[in-house]
Amino acid sequence: MSRTLGSPRHRALIEFVIRERKAAGLTQVQVAKRLRRYQSYVTLLETGQRRLDVVEFMEIADAIGFDAPAAIKRLYKIPKK
Repeated sequence: MSRTLGSPRHRALIEFVIRERKAAGLTQVQVAKRLRRYQSYVTLLETGQRRLDVVEFMEIADAIGFDAPAAIKRLYKIPKK
């Protein structure tokens, strides 16, 4: 398996999370509080410096308020390279 950090799918995932957070009117600090994490955790995710696993993605979806399965289906259509 190739590295995923910086891949088109990873970039699309990051852009999606940022777009959803902003559409929900939430700051990184507010999302971090909902996740019971530091704001730097959200920053690292949003800058692509940290990988996001499926469980974390589901927690972020709950914190921000978007449909995780629908998001995965949408992101899955993005080419790997």
